[in-house]
Amino acid sequence: MTDLLTHLRTRRSIPAPQLGEPGPDAATLTDILTIAARVPDHGKIAPWRFILYRGDGAVRAGTALADLLARRDPATSPDRLAFERARFTRVPLTIGLVSRAGPHVKVPEWEQQLSAGAVGVNLLHAIHAHGFAGQWITEWPSFDAEAGALLGLKEGERFAGFVHVGTPKQPPFERDRPDIAKLVTEF
Repeated sequence: MTDLLTHLRTRRSIPAPQLGEPGPDAATLTDILTIAARVPDHGKIAPWRFILYRGDGAVRAGTALADLLARRDPATSPDRLAFERARFTRVPLTIGLVSRAGPHVKVPEWEQQLSAGAVGVNLLHAIHAHGFAGQWITEWPSFDAEAGALLGLKEGERFAGFVHVGTPKQPPFERDRPDIAKLVTEF
């Protein structure tokens, strides 16, 4: 395991198609999710949760999305339908990060959404710290109410995204990073 500063300076997402077996075992996954949940959470309301897509559940989720698209547009290409069927099976595990942000007497909804975002960042760090890699993406199922319901969302919930998890099949590549000097001002 790398030290924390090295990890924070070097962690990179690896695209889902470049992730393979193995994924985390049950104990490791529990540790990853426990670490992910250690975030600022005003009011201790946990305005987020996780949905795990793996094995038969991943197959059912992809099939449901493909069927939804085919029902909406019978002319959807076979390649697109095949992509949707494989959406959650191309990696050992996909974690749906669900935001449960909503009206609260003490905690503004915006703070609850930020807490879910913090969970996503911690989730990526925990995945990588355990020797796996991940990619946090949204794509259309995150924003489509019918797809969300098919994938397990409850009333008032929305996806903050999907984190694909696996073992890297190739080393990560560096990408351009922002110029911090252009992003900092003094008051």
